[in-house]
Amino acid sequence: MSSSIAPGDSEARSRDFDSFLASFRSRLQRALHVRADIDRLALDRGLPPHVIREIRADDPFVVFIPEEYGGRGGDVAEGLGLLSAASYESLALSAIFALNWSLFLQPVARYGDDRIKAPVFDRFLHDKCMGGFMLTEPEFGSDALSIRTSYVEDDGRFHIQGTKHWGGLTGWADFWLVAARERREEGLRRDIDFFICDTDSPDQHIEVEEFFENLGLYMIPYGRNDVDVRVPRSHRLQPERTGISMMMDILHRSRMQFPGMGMGFLHRLLDEALEHCRQRSVGGVPLSSYDQVQQRLARIQAAFTVCSAMCVRCCNEARLDSTLTRKDLEANTIKAVLSDLMQETSQSVLQLFGARGYRLDHIAGRATVDSRPFQIFEGSNDILYQQITESIVGQMDREGESNLLDHLSSLDLTSRAAERCEEVLSCRLEHGMSQRKEVQLGRALGRVISLQMVLELGDRGFREDLIRGAVSVLQQDVASLLSGFRRASEQDAVDDYGEESSWLEFVDV
Repeated sequence: MSSSIAPGDSEARSRDFDSFLASFRSRLQRALHVRADIDRLALDRGLPPHVIREIRADDPFVVFIPEEYGGRGGDVAEGLGLLSAASYESLALSAIFALNWSLFLQPVARYGDDRIKAPVFDRFLHDKCMGGFMLTEPEFGSDALSIRTSYVEDDGRFHIQGTKHWGGLTGWADFWLVAARERREEGLRRDIDFFICDTDSPDQHIEVEEFFENLGLYMIPYGRNDVDVRVPRSHRLQPERTGISMMMDILHRSRMQFPGMGMGFLHRLLDEALEHCRQRSVGGVPLSSYDQVQQRLARIQAAFTVCSAMCVRCCNEARLDSTLTRKDLEANTIKAVLSDLMQETSQSVLQLFGARGYRLDHIAGRATVDSRPFQIFEGSNDILYQQITESIVGQMDREGESNLLDHLSSLDLTSRAAERCEEVLSCRLEHGMSQRKEVQLGRALGRVISLQMVLELGDRGFREDLIRGAVSVLQQDVASLLSGFRRASEQDAVDDYGEESSWLEFVDV
């Protein structure tokens, strides 16, 4: 299925996609609410085959595939729109789509050998295949540059061996993108390569050693995999520079596309929260009439607006022909801030629903559990916030600047937002700050960058009262986080705390 709309006719293409998206939403409704019960599905591992068949009948993956291979073109806005439509119904389902798009189809489209692209994309369209991404290992999660999976070239093929875990779609994916380092006599090379593995090929089958009982995202199987495969030369991705720069481009692109999953998720929680607070009566008045409830609802709406701004930013910056290797500030901010907002929003909605929401088969309980791992995978937020600080401080050092406000006022990514927070940003940064202070400052800087995105969204005509609310919430968060940064405790944990620490010894007899 390919679009017949001329590439230059953007208005016609937009109408065409609106129709496509409406059809997809209708199919989701049938698959998840008529043929199955999404609330009950949330309690089971995986997805029933008939649900998968229904969802992919008019294959939505066509959005992710280039036009020359029969797809709609891989447009970022269309991809984010599709993820959003899926996450309104199920965050886990949207994550399945994102895994296939951001971590398999896009890397193949951008870096794949021309000999492999056509057969891979053809099987996705006609055989309803799926693809996954294998990077992390049991001893190497955040430390990706130290992975031990290795390969040697043998008789024109690459022999890859190692152990991978937490690859989404474990046991389901027909194709895997596997990261490995070349093994030489002197040891493993520092650079990283990626290889396409076709599990239907006898020499490329990846053995599942264990399925994990993952906490949340039950639809997605995770596990530990034994990799011992041989692939042709055409299956190695071709980096523009180095394998590490290619890996950063892939990861930054994926992080920048998180708002597709976040958008529908936050939209659904906002709708659920507003409806519940209108209908629920406490003390003879609607729940929505309470001031504390209004504060929670305002923050949920702010999260919705921030995510909207991030979607627009992603569409402008993360086109497939753009290199995102050096877009760490934007990518890390979008991933970390958005995943924090998703978890905070789900916690608020759970609080508003009270005991009714404290169930896995309720949207509030499910959202709380399902959104939590987003703060961990593809870079722990603590690490990403530290990297945001290191990036900004590094720029300041190179320019001989010590005042945070002056520096942020000079950057395209923060200049307007810095004006809105100048009272709290006007400070000089110390050299050699502790890691905990770097993380705390990174949280504040992430909100400043997010504020800039919201202001730019307002310039485009987005609803003014929502922009105003998001700006107010982000300003408050920046002030609060910087206050914590200035007063950060230097207290360390006490290792041997056992003596004189039992409260029972200090009770008067």
